[in-house]
Amino acid sequence: MKLFLQEQRPLIFIYIAQLLLITLIYRLDGFRNLTVSLYAGVVSLLLLLGYLAFRYVANRSFYKRLEQPEPHDTLTGESSAESSHTPLAEALHQLLKTQFRHYSTDLHNYKNKIESHLQFVNQWAHQMKTPISVIHLIVQKEDDPRFAAIGDELDRLKKGLDLVLYTARLDMFEQDFHVEQLSLEQVVRNVTSEQKRLFIRRRIYPALQIESGLTVASDEKWLTFVITQLLTNAIRYTLKEQGTLYFNGYTTADQIVLEIRDEGIGIPSGDLPRVFDPYFTGENGRKFHESTGMGLFLVKQICDKLGHAFEIESRVNEGTTVRIKFAR
Repeated sequence: MKLFLQEQRPLIFIYIAQLLLITLIYRLDGFRNLTVSLYAGVVSLLLLLGYLAFRYVANRSFYKRLEQPEPHDTLTGESSAESSHTPLAEALHQLLKTQFRHYSTDLHNYKNKIESHLQFVNQWAHQMKTPISVIHLIVQKEDDPRFAAIGDELDRLKKGLDLVLYTARLDMFEQDFHVEQLSLEQVVRNVTSEQKRLFIRRRIYPALQIESGLTVASDEKWLTFVITQLLTNAIRYTLKEQGTLYFNGYTTADQIVLEIRDEGIGIPSGDLPRVFDPYFTGENGRKFHESTGMGLFLVKQICDKLGHAFEIESRVNEGTTVRIKFAR
C-alpha cells in the first residue's frame, strides 16, 4: 500500500489542484452555489477513489512483490498464487525474464571458464610434481653442498605447488574429502618426518607431547596439509637457532586439542584480527618476502569445512600458539 500511494501521489496532487482551479473559475464566473460545488467535488472524489481502488486491486500482488521480495524469489517466479495482468506488470515481468535469461547464460559461461581454468591449474601442478620428484631423487645421491641447496629449493617448489593445488580444490571440497578415525600422534609424526629437511636446515627440534590413544575424526589428506602449513609458518618465523617447535595433544571436557607452539617473532596485535584474510601478510610479510598471505586463510577455511575449531594466540618476540580443536 505504501509503495502504491507513493506512486499515485502526483495524480492525487494534480487532481486536487485541478478541482480547486475549476471551482475557482466557476466562482469568478459568478457561480456561488456552495452546495452544488461540494456535491460535484464529492462525486469527483468518489470517482478518483474508485479508480485508485481498481488500480490497487489490479496490481496488489505486483506492489506486494516489490515491497516484500521473498528470500528465495527469482526474477522469473511469482511471489504468490496471484499474478498481475496489467500492461505495466506484464511488461516488467517479460523484461525481467529476458534479463534473467541473459544473466543465466553469462553466469553459465563464466562458470565453465572458471572450471576449465581450475582444471588446467590442477593438471599443470600435477605435471610439475613429476620432474620435481625426479630431480629430488637425483640430488639425494650427491654429497655436494650445492645439491643440498637445490634440494631445499625443491622443497619450496613442492610446497608452492601444494598451496596452488589445495587452493584450487577448496571450492570442490565436498567432492574431495573422506572422514575417518585417525591417530593424532601418527598424523603429526608423519608430517614432522616429511619435513625433516626443513627442521634440519633451520636447526629446530620438534617436541611431541601427545597423549597416547587420541583419535580424531577428520580427513587425513586435508589435515596433513593444515598441519604442514602451520609447521612451515612456525619454522619460517623462528629466527633463533636450536629452537623448539612444540606439538601438544590433549583432551578437554568435550574436545581433543592439537596445540602447536613456536618460539618465533610473533604476530603484532594489530595484525591478529586479519591473519585469516586472503593475501594479508601484515607487518611480518614486509620482513619475510616468502609470505603469501594464503597459508592461514586456507587453514581456517579447511578447518571450518572439516568442522574443526581453530584459534590463534601470539605475542611479539615470544612466539605463536595455534590450536585445532576436534569434537569428541
